[in-house]
Amino acid sequence: MGLTIAQKIIKEHLISGEMTPGSEIALRIDQTLTQDATGTMAYLEFETMGVPRVKTELSVAYIDHNTLQSGFENADDHRFIQSMAKKYGLYFSRPGNGICHQVHLERFGKPGKTLIGSDSHTPTGGGIGMLAMGAGGLDVAVAMGGGAYYITMPKMYKVNLTGRLRDFVTAKDVSLEILRILSVKGGVGAIIEWGGEGVKTLSVPERATITNMGTELGATTSIFPSDEVTKAFLEAEGRGEDYRELSSDTDAVYDKMIDIDLSALKPLIACPHSPDNVVTVESLKGTKVDQVCIGSCTNSSLYDMLKVAALLKGKTIRPEVSLSISPGSKQVLSMLADCGALTDILASGARVLECACGPCIGMGFSPNSGGVSLRTFNRNFEGRSGTADGQVYLVSPETAVAAALTGEITDPILLGDMPKVTMPEAFAIDDSAVLPPAPAEEAEGLEILRGPNIKPFPDSKPQEERLEAPLVLKVGDNITTDHIMPAGAKILPYRSNIPHLSQYCFGVCDETFPMRAKEAGASIIVGGNNYGQGSSREHAALVPLYLGVRAVITKSFARIHVANLINAGIMPLTFKNPEDYDKLAQGDQLLIENIYEGMDKGQMILKNETSGEEIPLVCSFTQRQKAMLKAGGLLKYVGQGNL
Repeated sequence: MGLTIAQKIIKEHLISGEMTPGSEIALRIDQTLTQDATGTMAYLEFETMGVPRVKTELSVAYIDHNTLQSGFENADDHRFIQSMAKKYGLYFSRPGNGICHQVHLERFGKPGKTLIGSDSHTPTGGGIGMLAMGAGGLDVAVAMGGGAYYITMPKMYKVNLTGRLRDFVTAKDVSLEILRILSVKGGVGAIIEWGGEGVKTLSVPERATITNMGTELGATTSIFPSDEVTKAFLEAEGRGEDYRELSSDTDAVYDKMIDIDLSALKPLIACPHSPDNVVTVESLKGTKVDQVCIGSCTNSSLYDMLKVAALLKGKTIRPEVSLSISPGSKQVLSMLADCGALTDILASGARVLECACGPCIGMGFSPNSGGVSLRTFNRNFEGRSGTADGQVYLVSPETAVAAALTGEITDPILLGDMPKVTMPEAFAIDDSAVLPPAPAEEAEGLEILRGPNIKPFPDSKPQEERLEAPLVLKVGDNITTDHIMPAGAKILPYRSNIPHLSQYCFGVCDETFPMRAKEAGASIIVGGNNYGQGSSREHAALVPLYLGVRAVITKSFARIHVANLINAGIMPLTFKNPEDYDKLAQGDQLLIENIYEGMDKGQMILKNETSGEEIPLVCSFTQRQKAMLKAGGLLKYVGQGNL
């Protein structure tokens, strides 16, 4: 039996475990990346491990999230990360150099390599044939220290592409189509490989858009073949020597096959407040639009920006619409300026923002009250834009431009002929904003620079045999990490300060939660399906840990979040019978006994002491995860010599 692309890379990097779906495997990690919203905590964790130098082939610390310096907090965090990178052997991408995924694709990603990043959209690297996965900061810290990355061996799905995209139909529409087919939980436990003759028609930036959005499926990662298209991209970046051909075997076996005819697709749009709430653009024709945002790690490549500039050239956006443009990297911005496309963008009335994540994580450019905002981003969760009642839609850059020019949701096909955009044969290479680490012999004497906002990692407690605690919060399906630990310009500066950050925990769902959880001492949360979807931010586990949460019981979990809970020493459990969710009410007093025995058996009994109900729970912990929970989380487990 042949192997898929992902299986080939996994086989090359397998340290332990069997490549059987559902089994735990340990992988050697070649590269890591962090960004500043998650990086400070990851580097505090790495420092605690006592490892003198990173042991990966390459590790890069990016500054792209908390770039709005409205106080000392973000600047202090940037300085701390820069000093850590210099001392411990990481490259440091300065603020303004670009979004981590765009820059990594341009300058560092290599086909066939493994990459984990403390950002859920790290699978962008799959666009050039990397096995690239989002992870919690603690997992990234362990990998930097030379430890393995543990995952459950995924199933393999294949999307077979035929045909060719028509004008004004884009890779973003392909992403929205697969979300329409599978939903935001349809990829959980799977790696999605993109293949078929249609793949050859897609450029690397288009492939990267699709792998980036694969995160919203809940997939472990997504991956494209590394072929002549990949080779041309790497050569244009001056990195032809990094090319390696990669394809699946003709007799590879997949758990699911999905067919998409590119030539049959229409422009699509994801309605509030979920990326899988997908309809055709034409079905919403005439909906008034207040704001348009173009950029993010999904659609900020030079290819996307050149198309935007060509469509805007000689035109002016509607006076009632505000348009922002965020190039994905300094390279993209420089090349737009050099060829005159930036002038066309500015002349249209658009506002050009910094090469950073910006509005995607609520870091500025929030819409007006109740405003309709069309964004080329990957997420439209409620409140994520920074405006609680903002109505955010996800679209392609072409659909975004059409809305900016007409003031309403408009099928971009109505704009007329699509201008021809030609990509350059060589990109402008300038890595001056990527700072190398100090030589190892100089590193020992370097000082780590800390600001007063940087607080220690919250202390965790070993999981005991008995847990008696109140149900402090009951939530529904598809609770995102933005619900649990919101982002935005007002909150992100405190990602290094868990005590302060804790007051915002679950603020979207229940503003009283932090106070009630602290008063309870120890507590339990209950949720529905796909709990913890979205960002890889481990703060969605670390803050509940700080507030005393000892267990989370749900109908099902998102992959990265369940790993982050275990890393934090919080026990994730699921209902054996999903309908038992209805037998619990917020405020009930709950009891779980014989926890160690239950971990071994894979089942426990939850006693609702308020109602008298006994509810069966299930769990599936590996020996390593059981040991981590008993130790009080991954950091304490590593402290026992288990790197």
